[in-house]
Amino acid sequence: MPKSPLKNIRLKTFREYLEWNGLELIRMKGGHELWYKAGLKRPIVLPTYEDPVFEFIAKNALRNMEVGVDNYIEFLKS
Repeated sequence: MPKSPLKNIRLKTFREYLEWNGLELIRMKGGHELWYKAGLKRPIVLPTYEDPVFEFIAKNALRNMEVGVDNYIEFLKS
């Protein structure tokens, strides 16, 4: 079974991915960052005290942005 591309994403890489998708850091508070762009139903909450990012956090972010894993793979290729 192939390894999920959403496992062991470095925090720096995930931040770059969010910026690549047009999100902006709107607030940092208590070990969490809130990322947002117009059109999202809710901001993406990124815990900064865990590196690498947990897979469920990455999956939740993709779901909130309404994109698939293919979008993340495309980012990695760019």
